[in-house]
Amino acid sequence: MLMIRLARVGARKQPHYRVVVIEKDRARNGRSIEVVGTYNPRTNPASVDLKSDRIAYWTSKGAQFSETVGKLVAKYKPATESAADASKPLTPAVAPTAAAVEPVAETEPIAAA
Repeated sequence: MLMIRLARVGARKQPHYRVVVIEKDRARNGRSIEVVGTYNPRTNPASVDLKSDRIAYWTSKGAQFSETVGKLVAKYKPATESAADASKPLTPAVAPTAAAVEPVAETEPIAAA
């Protein structure tokens, strides 16, 4: 079973983590399949960098989040998606068709008497 979990890479008393896709029974810092993000809890606020497209790919393949990574994704993923949606221009749901738009008929001006 695949898991998306944290692998520690920081020095002693300076934790820094990679968010990795790894087999469930492997060691915490064992060989991972792919690195899908980073997490640094020492910055204020904590810095999180997630590749949401790769996370979506691996979850579609059956990978499950660890408890901590699940919380990180829930907290930081919606902010990135809403920012991406806000940058897209709004388009109307139904575009006017050529048949719906009628040309304006020209009329002769009324002569004032």
